[in-house]
This record gives sequence, C-alpha cells and structure tokens, in this order.
Amino acid sequence: MYICFHMERKKYLMLMAGGSGTRMGSAMPKQFLEISGKAILHLTLEKFCSVVPDIKVIVVLPETHIHLWRQYCLERNVAVPQTIVKGGISRFHSVRNGLEKVPDGATVAIHDGVRPLLSRGMIEKMFSMSGKIPALVPVIPCADTMRMLKREKAYDGKERLVGMHGAAPDRNVLFRVQTPQIFHSELIKKAYAQPYDPSFTDDASVAESSGAELSFVEGENINMKITTREDLLLARAIVSFDFPVSSGTC
Repeated sequence: MYICFHMERKKYLMLMAGGSGTRMGSAMPKQFLEISGKAILHLTLEKFCSVVPDIKVIVVLPETHIHLWRQYCLERNVAVPQTIVKGGISRFHSVRNGLEKVPDGATVAIHDGVRPLLSRGMIEKMFSMSGKIPALVPVIPCADTMRMLKREKAYDGKERLVGMHGAAPDRNVLFRVQTPQIFHSELIKKAYAQPYDPSFTDDASVAESSGAELSFVEGENINMKITTREDLLLARAIVSFDFPVSSGTC
C-alpha cells in the first residue's frame, strides 16, 4: 500500500524522445525536426524550464540519437543541465532506465518529448496539485461519436475497415490521455519494477497495474503529440500565429 506524505519534493522532468520519424516520413527523427528554428525536443525542454527553472532534467534517447542531441545542444548553446539516458527496447524499458536516475522522495513528470505546445499554466497547475497527489494524469473528454471497427483483408488483398457488432462506445465516458503524467517517484519506481506487459500503453497504466490510485485533471487540446507531417504543419501554424491555449474537448 502506498502512503502519501506531503512534503516539499524535488522536481524532475523525464523527456521521452525515442521517436524515429517513420510515421512522419522523415529521415530526421521527429524530435529533431524544427519549429520556428528550434528542434521540437528543445522547445519542450524550454517550456518546462521556463516554469520550473530548477527542475532536474533527464532526457531518454535511443543510443543512435544521443550524439545528435549532444551536438545540437552544443551548437545551439542549450545550457540546461541534463542527464542523458539510453533508451530500451520499448517505451516501458526506456522509462525504467530513466527512473534509475530519479531518487525516492521526488516528484517526476514523464512527458513526451514531441509535445511542446502545452501551456505554462498547465505545467504550473499540475506541479502544484502533485504535492498531495501521488499519480496525476491529464485527459481530454471526447466529443466525437465513437465506433468500434476492425481491419480485415478483402478478397483483393487490400485492407478494409469493418464494423463490429454490439453497442457503440459511450463517448461520455471516453477520454484521451496526455502527458505529462506526474508521479511521486517511489510510487512510479515501484510500478516499473513489474515485469513488462503489452497492456502497458502509458505510465498511468503501469502505475494502476501496481495498485496505485490515479487522479485525473483536464488537459489541453493544444497539447498535441507531433507524430505525423500533418501534426507538424499544424504545430508550426499554432506557433507562428501564437494561438491562445485553452482546455476543451477533442
């Protein structure tokens, strides 16, 4: 059983930057693609450091990308002290590697390195709440009608979408999960001591599997994960036009 004691905890940020750029259709890993002249990973790092200047930063990268990031930081004079960690064979194993650098008694925000658009207010709010909440997860309510489909091969060998029989999912109880997910370090380290399971789709699912109780807070539509070329174009437009950031539905 996990018992929460309220105390001032050192704040850690773990940036997960294991993308390869495959879905982006780019030879350059997506976290190194630029928006307004800066790498996406750099923008994400800056956003957190602007809110929590003394935050301890851990960047988890594939071994083949570590030199690229070190070189970028050197050339762009990125002066933020960082601990760079080699990723594992899956995101689960990469997070586990990063958590080895986080002490007990800390608060750690685990965030996708390609989500640079979250607001300062969201970061401030979540860290403020995390003092008394051991596992905090941002979510977005879904407004679209949801339908369950499966992929099947047609007679001509092409893939098609086929409806599944049964009641349609109730969109009122469906939410999209975002990052940063913020945890008391001893809770999430204990959770990641479990054996890997394919059902672990994010850090919250790992924590919940270990018996942790999750708390939820409304995230931001603009806090998008930049995965495809369309995402990149939209993110560049948002930054270029300085669109206001607010909470809302998906």
